[in-house]
Amino acid sequence: MSMNRILLLMFLLFIIEGTVMSWIIPAGFGHRIIPHFVFVIVIFSGLYSRRHLALLLGICFGMLQDIVYFGHLLGTNAFIMGLMGYFTGVLLERRRSTIMMAISVIGFACLLYDSVIFFIYSVFRITHESYAWALIDHILPSLFLQLAFALACYVPARKLFEGQSKTNAEKDEE
Repeated sequence: MSMNRILLLMFLLFIIEGTVMSWIIPAGFGHRIIPHFVFVIVIFSGLYSRRHLALLLGICFGMLQDIVYFGHLLGTNAFIMGLMGYFTGVLLERRRSTIMMAISVIGFACLLYDSVIFFIYSVFRITHESYAWALIDHILPSLFLQLAFALACYVPARKLFEGQSKTNAEKDEE
């Protein structure tokens, strides 16, 4: 039942990213702030659950984002989102993650996610701006939105993913 909740939550966040957030974000910042709430949940799954679950969720919802929102190159968001979730799970697999560690890991992952997408788009000449401009224009403003979202949903996401991993551990023991 918990996996169904996770998928439903992520699908709802995917819908909110594209619909409701365009109304909430002020008109002057509409093209500058890009919400990545699904990516934050993928990182939470890497932190507090299994790394393979984070990889699977990242690839599935990243491909969904590629198809619906970013049609320039299919697979970039899926590849990077899955890879970042997997590496988060590998790096912090044995450690107990505190709130400061989780927020800093999510901040670094969001910064790296947007930077890698920018560099891939610049390699294929989809974007022609400099990295400094992209960093100031949309990467850092989006980073603050992701950090605020991660801080707001830290406790529920932690309980959801730790409860899901405990349920799987109990099933493995049987």
